[in-house]
Amino acid sequence: MVGIDQVLEKLSTVIDPDLKKDIVSMGMIKDLELNDGALKFTLELTTPACPFNVEIEDDVRKAIADISDLKNFELKVTAKVMEGRSLDDDTSMKTVKNIIGVASGKGGVGKSTVSLNLALALQQTGAKVGLLDADIYGPSIPLMLGMKDGSMQVEENKLQPADSHGLKVVSFGFFADQSNQAAIYRGPIISGILKQFLVDTAWTDLDYLIVDLPPGTGDIPLTLAQTIPITGILVITTPQDVASHVAVKAVSMFEKLNVPILGVVENMSHFICPNCDDKHYIFGEGGGLKISEQFKIPFLGEIPLNAGIMSGSDSGKPIMITNPDSPSAVAFRKSAKNIAAQCSIQAAKLQEEMKAESSGDSSESTEKETTESAPKAAAKPTPESTTQN
Repeated sequence: MVGIDQVLEKLSTVIDPDLKKDIVSMGMIKDLELNDGALKFTLELTTPACPFNVEIEDDVRKAIADISDLKNFELKVTAKVMEGRSLDDDTSMKTVKNIIGVASGKGGVGKSTVSLNLALALQQTGAKVGLLDADIYGPSIPLMLGMKDGSMQVEENKLQPADSHGLKVVSFGFFADQSNQAAIYRGPIISGILKQFLVDTAWTDLDYLIVDLPPGTGDIPLTLAQTIPITGILVITTPQDVASHVAVKAVSMFEKLNVPILGVVENMSHFICPNCDDKHYIFGEGGGLKISEQFKIPFLGEIPLNAGIMSGSDSGKPIMITNPDSPSAVAFRKSAKNIAAQCSIQAAKLQEEMKAESSGDSSESTEKETTESAPKAAAKPTPESTTQN
């Protein structure tokens, strides 16, 4: 009869394409039971947004099919998002597994629109997602969500995020009249507002928190990087050289701060003709790819130019909600899955580092115990200490 060891041996041939490790060593096989040839277990994927979830499940079924002595096989597939940042180093936001800062070198590249639709795309996979509009000077997320009159409540000294389409949303736009009131604040005040939004908000059990940063390399991106551990930064650019050249500055800033760069997404990449389906590169071509190659960071997606994205943002009806089958929505979903994969990769790296540190601490402890418990050598007699009988 087939045994558990044989089953695990077969399953260990299934490799996660992103993490480059087998699913057994990654702990993705849960609740395995084998009774009289009847096998059942749970395949726990690293994120519901993984781009290879279907392929991994298919590979698991093929691996089990090679075991001839099984009478019955029952597979349950779930997903548990990995923690892509050190929660031990963050006592204030332990309920948030991944924090993704969305940055750009300059304004006008559609960063807020991309942040919002990527957040919605992740949420639609089944993940729990929050969206923090950290652009204090020009908060636009409430308008894009049709929440111009939205508000946030305070309960037990904690800000309660607003809710929209399943997203937990925090924005300075809920506290200011966006029609005619300008936010005129110095850097320290802006940094203080962001810290409050981060640590004084009741972010409850989030898989991903998307932080829409203002353009440039000013106080707010710096405050985010220095206040809490974050999973990484997503850089948004457009195809033309003027945008990509400035986006490079954002990449350089976060690299100097030792913040991981998850990758780059190119917005307004091309226009797809509705009549012929041809791609037209209106703003040039290859800006995002150049950044990817220069810094050796992943190129995570191209978002096509679409009038529906613009009109949806203006009317408070995001394209991920109003037209989920459009080429732009498909592109957002693909990019979101690639971003989730990069978060899992960061989580795996973090686990390896923690294991290495733990192993190093254990070795040092063992060496110390061995040294302290070793018998002491007898002192060599000296002429002064020798007595004659």
